[in-house]
Amino acid sequence: MTPVVGRSTIVALLALAAASCQSSSGDSVQTNYVSGDRATAATSGVPITRAATTSSQGTASLRGQYFIEFRSRYAYTYGHSFVIFGRMDNAGRMINPQVAGLAPKSNDPNVYMLGHAVPVPASTGWTDGDLEIAYRSASWTVPLAESDYRRVVAYIRKLQASSPLWHASLYNCNAFVADIANFMGYKTPGIWLMPRDFITKLRQMNGGPNAIGYTGPPGVESGNAPAPTAAR
Repeated sequence: MTPVVGRSTIVALLALAAASCQSSSGDSVQTNYVSGDRATAATSGVPITRAATTSSQGTASLRGQYFIEFRSRYAYTYGHSFVIFGRMDNAGRMINPQVAGLAPKSNDPNVYMLGHAVPVPASTGWTDGDLEIAYRSASWTVPLAESDYRRVVAYIRKLQASSPLWHASLYNCNAFVADIANFMGYKTPGIWLMPRDFITKLRQMNGGPNAIGYTGPPGVESGNAPAPTAAR
């Protein structure tokens, strides 16, 4: 579905986009939002119980466990939010982690700019820098029992298959992550926060005192943190 957008609407959308997420690296611009029908996760999901943890500090409580990590990373503009999921080894390292996130399918900067006005085709997987710890701006890692992990992954796959479009304001990367969090029974903050702030707020709203997470300095929108330099 492609909406009819007048000049004043475009201006409004561009203003809203300033608070939306974007993923960019090198000489290509890439963002992480999708426009399309949002899944009604809160009513279609099942209760998710976090696996027991033994420590509030990092990997000690994640060894050998299935997990989902809500993460944001720095980029040349707003940043990007997404999820990483899989299983940890006995040392607390990710084993073949998988990524789900939303971005314009094309690396053409013109397509990205067009996506601030009308929906554009989207990708729903990995983008450059997602798994590089140096670019992480915030995170929240949730250990899961295997049965719950399987249900969450099935929902992520369904969401990826039903999210063919990206729009910087109508349905962005935060909104995609929020759908997953809602499915798991979590409260979610507003989708127009910067990705770093969105993930931090998500953790604060739901993680409790033993939340496994991280928040780094403000991103390049505040002029305080380096952006990814590698090109996709």
